[in-house]
Amino acid sequence: MQHVKKSDKQYRIAVVGATGAVGQEMIRTLVSRGFPFSKIKLLASKQSAGKKIAVAGGEVTVEELDAASFADIDIALFSAGGSVSKAFAPAAAKQKCLVIDNSSAFRMDPDIPLVVPEVNAAASNHALTHGRYIIANPNCSTIQMVVVLKPLHDAFGLRRVVVSTYQAAGGAGQKGIAELEMQTRQWAAGEPVSAPNTFSRQLLFDVIPQIGDYCTSGYTTEEEKMMHESRKIMSLPDLRVSATTVRVPVMIGHSEAINLEFEQAPLVRQARDILRESPGVSLMDDLEQGQFPVVRDAAGKDETFVGRIRRDVSQDNGLDLWVVADNLRKGAALNAVQIAEYVCQQGII
Repeated sequence: MQHVKKSDKQYRIAVVGATGAVGQEMIRTLVSRGFPFSKIKLLASKQSAGKKIAVAGGEVTVEELDAASFADIDIALFSAGGSVSKAFAPAAAKQKCLVIDNSSAFRMDPDIPLVVPEVNAAASNHALTHGRYIIANPNCSTIQMVVVLKPLHDAFGLRRVVVSTYQAAGGAGQKGIAELEMQTRQWAAGEPVSAPNTFSRQLLFDVIPQIGDYCTSGYTTEEEKMMHESRKIMSLPDLRVSATTVRVPVMIGHSEAINLEFEQAPLVRQARDILRESPGVSLMDDLEQGQFPVVRDAAGKDETFVGRIRRDVSQDNGLDLWVVADNLRKGAALNAVQIAEYVCQQGII
């Protein structure tokens, strides 16, 4: 996706959850991509109201969120949790303020599009032309996965996906980052490491194969999100998907090991050529040169990085991939801003 085209039209925009990790990244992304806003309103809880946040060389005071906050707003980016979205997004939508929601509150609602612009941008049009003013932003791990899967599916016909994720502490928000930072400082100082609060186990020097609560299926809520959301985004309701999601002691950046089965037998060379030209994807795949993506490559970057592309020797039509992205950017803030850019380019809002 390109940056929004410059025009004379300016938009009044709000960021809900402006003091959180994703909210802060949304603000930075809006500014860095030159989004054409004439006004930006920063909204958060009563406890955060009154704080000042730097925006484009100035300061904006955070306001307390309420139902009347959207009367003078065209587009609102929400990242304050599902309960806040359920309480305030419908109120904003009734005032014809477009809500782009980063929570899981509306993702599987059949009447609300779940959008990754590189994959299904046109779903945004359908929502607005039918008088609906909420668009859902997918789960961070789902986003980076489908950006890579879509061009391969178009070429070879996707049949099955098995994905294992290695997700950063930042996927749990600012509190996740703070907990891992505290544990690291305590260990470095020779102090006892505090009992975990955000995560179920100590994350420092360990990995935790549970993100979210367990479902009756035995999968966690995070795993089921990836499975159901990828089917909806790609319009493949019968796609076979299995996920295992793991928390790792990394601050920012999610990694994924993905095994794919296709209708047609893909060649590794073809897959590399396709992904090299795919929007939003950066190919890093030269083992002779020691080239493959790690989270440091993705930090602060917009692209989804892919490497370790190889034929799955256990099946005829399989590929294995390694995919990395900055979960606060493409996995959250950037994707939401790209949706806003697309809607503006279409002239619908």
